[in-house]
Amino acid sequence: MTDGSRTVAETIAARYGELTRSEKRLADTITENYPVSGLGSITTLAENADVSTPTVARMVQKLGFKGYGEFQARLHQELEATLSNPIAKHDRLARNVPDTHILNRFGEAAIDNMRRTLSQLDQETFGGAAALLSDLDRAVYFVGGRITGAIAGYFYTHMQVIRPKTTLMSSNSGSWPQHMLNMANGDVLVIFDIRRYEQDMATLARVASENGVEIILFTDQWASPVTKFARHTFRVNIEAPSAWDSSVVTLFVVEALIEAVQAKSWDKTRQRISQLEGLFEQSRLFRRPG
Repeated sequence: MTDGSRTVAETIAARYGELTRSEKRLADTITENYPVSGLGSITTLAENADVSTPTVARMVQKLGFKGYGEFQARLHQELEATLSNPIAKHDRLARNVPDTHILNRFGEAAIDNMRRTLSQLDQETFGGAAALLSDLDRAVYFVGGRITGAIAGYFYTHMQVIRPKTTLMSSNSGSWPQHMLNMANGDVLVIFDIRRYEQDMATLARVASENGVEIILFTDQWASPVTKFARHTFRVNIEAPSAWDSSVVTLFVVEALIEAVQAKSWDKTRQRISQLEGLFEQSRLFRRPG
């Protein structure tokens, strides 16, 4: 039996070490263009992975599915979930609203999202992302979508105090080519892309990656297409009892990274904060209580 709370990709990641060499090749093929790669026939998937159809059948059963049909049904459900608009999401949730206060429902959802995310968050991924963001030889760019642009801005606001060479890109893709003109090999691009993924974001990631830019991605449990171009990916659980997705855990990971980066070079960060406070005082933007 599969864990119904996990996506197929999460199940593959959890069981990857148990797979044979051929099954791992198949798993890599599925996750490379997830979930579309698993929506064709069993024969097509086997051919794309250069394995036999019995290998496909064995692996999906090893993952806990009764057969390829159940495996595909789960992928279709996930695809539908990633395309859900706020109205469809609200109507789906409204059919089974528990008789508890909204604060309790949100609290339980946030705690569950935190638990699921932390159980799968790779500490090496976290450390690798922190190392990239701490490297002062690299410029760092931040970009998000219509909603996640606010989180990208929050991340940028803190990072520009901690280190130099930081840029916040507009959510408007029309302005991206000018920023890409300035990106150099080895620079870092932090992307936020959750469900109802933006095609322009995948294009940006592809071109940036082709030019040697290191990508750090924040996405959801279903995983943005940007994943295939990212050096480090944070897959965060975002479901909430609302028409909108929750950003609580995404913000938690962002704030943990902020602390990790400033801790790596606290002496320099402390000096920058001190200088910034001096500028605030000179400009009288923040007045001390008299």
